[in-house]
Amino acid sequence: MSIPNEKIEAAIRHLKSADPIMNSLIDRAGPFTLKLNRDRFGMLVRSILSQQISTKAARSIRMRLDELLKPGRLSAEAIINVTEDQLRSAGLSRQKVSYLRDLSTCVLEGRLRLERIGRLSDEDAIEQLIQVKGIGRWTAQMFLIFSLGRLDVFPHDDLIIRSSIKELYELDELPNKQRSHEIAAAWKPYSSVATWYCWRLLDVKAAAPKDASQYPV
Repeated sequence: MSIPNEKIEAAIRHLKSADPIMNSLIDRAGPFTLKLNRDRFGMLVRSILSQQISTKAARSIRMRLDELLKPGRLSAEAIINVTEDQLRSAGLSRQKVSYLRDLSTCVLEGRLRLERIGRLSDEDAIEQLIQVKGIGRWTAQMFLIFSLGRLDVFPHDDLIIRSSIKELYELDELPNKQRSHEIAAAWKPYSSVATWYCWRLLDVKAAAPKDASQYPV
């Protein structure tokens, strides 16, 4: 599922008009192709699995986890119903096992209502999500962008974003929070779209394929 075309078109028009540098990047990177992940629980699991390891390794663990849970599907109930040793056999560290179990418990006990979280404001949704072990503000922001389709999220702590801003705006050093927000002010209320294009900068420089519908997670 994708964000409605009319919203993306409005975002692109705004960004190209408000920021000449973003205008150039959009022309180089091409269409905005992000597709939303409506499996909210699965999105959070994938985010936890990806922490501090390569994308390839995280994908391998996710495949082994899916195999472990067959013939069922990934869900809070399924995670709770397998043992720690079984989860460890899929390649999860003890810490990540504890994170997945806490996430599952929060969902099953109703402390995290994923089916209703889309009704909350960005900040209220983040506050709910970061109560779960292993979910920090960055992970919550990725959830807002890639699962809820929120259009004005700016993860200023993201190293790739800071590096892209440094290069694009010809700064002498990585921007701090204040400088990042000063530059990103022109992107509002479509910071998520500009952020996605900042992630794409490395692909643009490498002339990589432009199918980046799930970028970067």
